Amino acid sequence: MAATRLIPLHICKNWNIKNCLRARVRYAINPEKTEDEELVTSYACTVHTASEEFLLSHSLYEARARRHYDHEIIAYQIRQSFKPGEVTAEEANRIGYETAMKFTKGNHAFIVATHTDRAHIHNHVIINSVNLSETAKFKNHFLSAFTLQRISDFICLENGLSVIKPRPYRERDNIVVYPKKATARDEIRLAIDAALAKQPHSYDEFLQRLREQGYEVKSGKHTAVRGKNHKRFIRFRTLGKGYTQEDIAIKLEGIAKAPIKNHGIKPQTTDENFDLLLSLEDIIRKGKGKGYEVWAKKYNLKNLMKALLFLQEKGVNSYEELVRLTENSSSRFDELSERIKNDERWLKEIHELKKHIINYSKTRDVYVKYRENGYSRKFFEANREAIQIHKAAKDAFQNLGMKKIPKVKELNEEHQRLLSDKKSAYEEYKQVRADMQKYQIAKYDVEKILNMDEQEQYKKKEQEHTL
Repeated sequence: MAATRLIPLHICKNWNIKNCLRARVRYAINPEKTEDEELVTSYACTVHTASEEFLLSHSLYEARARRHYDHEIIAYQIRQSFKPGEVTAEEANRIGYETAMKFTKGNHAFIVATHTDRAHIHNHVIINSVNLSETAKFKNHFLSAFTLQRISDFICLENGLSVIKPRPYRERDNIVVYPKKATARDEIRLAIDAALAKQPHSYDEFLQRLREQGYEVKSGKHTAVRGKNHKRFIRFRTLGKGYTQEDIAIKLEGIAKAPIKNHGIKPQTTDENFDLLLSLEDIIRKGKGKGYEVWAKKYNLKNLMKALLFLQEKGVNSYEELVRLTENSSSRFDELSERIKNDERWLKEIHELKKHIINYSKTRDVYVKYRENGYSRKFFEANREAIQIHKAAKDAFQNLGMKKIPKVKELNEEHQRLLSDKKSAYEEYKQVRADMQKYQIAKYDVEKILNMDEQEQYKKKEQEHTL
């Protein structure tokens, strides 16, 4: 598990809300702490413009609420620290994103930045205190921190992580010594566990899973691998018990021999009189033998009941219709995801373009004098930084194929339009995503119970034939 802490972020003394938000976000996404921002993700906002988007939502909220408090809470920060050597940075970022999503219920924008500059990998999650509809603010009640810890614990349990108990208040003066930072061999062991978790059925497939994680593989008498940041190849036989080439081969043999419980039977959907809802109700009402009882205990009959209620609500009466609706919702979800990604990409480009335009304007006079001096080396050395900034701005305009430099005002208007478009897309995105998940779950449950019914009949026919 991970130790968590919920921190309300107030407006700092002698600062305005804009500078406070910007400072918090900049610290969280610091490239030196987040592997050049590769370990930064976001929800309902763009990473580089998160502070501006948060500020806009605060302005809209204040316009509606018509009230403003000094030292008010502008955002919340979640610090989520993991046991050293137990989790990779990518996994920590994913767990942090899931924790923030469940804690906010998808109603607040946030960014998740995973820091690797300490022995223990930890997340900084910045959550906007105003919700996505700008109608309310997050209420930090008495049990919020406890709720956050429970959500984090639940997600960590799902990912097989161990327990870190937060230190009691009276013990905080004690010195805690963290273990050393995870070694290259620790990272390889984690990668091997992740590769084996995908159930490869051969040694070559297992090695391919390692390559997909970014590892170089050197085959031979002794297999060796090297990660992106590793200086040399490390052999499996040096990784310890459970990770040698022989141990991995034994595990792969066990995976290959695992029984596959599947008769290849598809749900019956060709009968014109077949009614999916009536069939499900009939199966639930009378049950279908020992196999059904085992499945019901393992999977929980409540899930099927939820699927049945959902299908009744949507008026779905055939398996084909369920498949069609599932595919349509998935397709629409992909379209909206791509649209939002394009908006975020253009928002990021606008952010960079505005920076280059400002730099170009500030250094234009210096560059003109540099040109008038015949590109003098002495003048260049005296004004090196300004000239290089000007050249970088010109190169950026040239790479974008821009003949005319746009005005900052025009870019600001386009920025606001994209924010509005992205916000409206997110509203539909959330609804479509919820429907898609429900359709997929319902389809899975229906296929499970119908296949169970068909398999019982299949077994009875086999027994009759044997007799």
